[in-house]
Amino acid sequence: MRSFVDNLLMIGPPGAGKSMLAARLPSILPPLNPRELLDVSMIQSIAGELAGGALSDRRPFRAPHHSASMAALVGGGLKVRPGEASLAHNGVLFLDELPEFSPSVLDSLRQPLEAGETVIARANAHVSFPARFQLIAAMNPCKCGLAGTPGHVCKRGDQCALDYQGRVSGPFLDRIDLRIDVPAVSAADMIGPSTGEPSAAVAARVETARERQRQRYIEAGHPDVFTNAAAGPSLIEKLVNPDKDSQTLLLQASERFNLSARAYHRVLKVARTLADLAGAEKVARPHLAEALSYRLNLALG
Repeated sequence: MRSFVDNLLMIGPPGAGKSMLAARLPSILPPLNPRELLDVSMIQSIAGELAGGALSDRRPFRAPHHSASMAALVGGGLKVRPGEASLAHNGVLFLDELPEFSPSVLDSLRQPLEAGETVIARANAHVSFPARFQLIAAMNPCKCGLAGTPGHVCKRGDQCALDYQGRVSGPFLDRIDLRIDVPAVSAADMIGPSTGEPSAAVAARVETARERQRQRYIEAGHPDVFTNAAAGPSLIEKLVNPDKDSQTLLLQASERFNLSARAYHRVLKVARTLADLAGAEKVARPHLAEALSYRLNLALG
């Protein structure tokens, strides 16, 4: 079973609010249901992190430092324990300063991102822990952090950004569904009137969209699937069922940008989710175009 919601990469200069946005994400996600709460509490108990036996229906939020080892992230050690990926089960795993993580540590997340579990093999033991989480990653656009910022000229030019972003492998990025650019916040932005909507309003919209997805998969004969992100390739193709115009758009994008089969199906899932958030029954060309724009940002960044 794949990650239960779409994975996100935010790119922007220091102070733009990437960490704040990531930390706010659990507040707009639905609370844990009883089964999810039981799973989360069991993992925390094994890891020795169930403080005083207290339980909460708030989704986990884990933010390991970029110096974390592979064992810390996916689990292991002399006495095998779950890592941050499993402690984020049914919640959010936030990786700040993404390129600063060891490449081998990041690539160790490819299995849980795909299979929803971490598997730790030892000579005398084979242990698996559930690890279905939403990955939220953040990074500066370049080593100095200010590439693309108005009034800033990097001495190394575009190569600085290319080298820095190139530290993250292509197979890992292929598992990211959305990439957004987070611009720097100016003094005028902070002084001016607030125009954002409260988290409660966003949370209500998210809950409505997730309930719509839940009912869709029940009606399709897949009660074990709760979200679009968890649907298999053939199932999501059937439920999206793009029209001829949308198929042409997908074909052109796939050929021009060499989208993998994984990327193609992830675009369909994001498009279906965008349609659900908009309250649309059918996925239309604008939903697919928006989903593709998030995906192609990964290739063009």
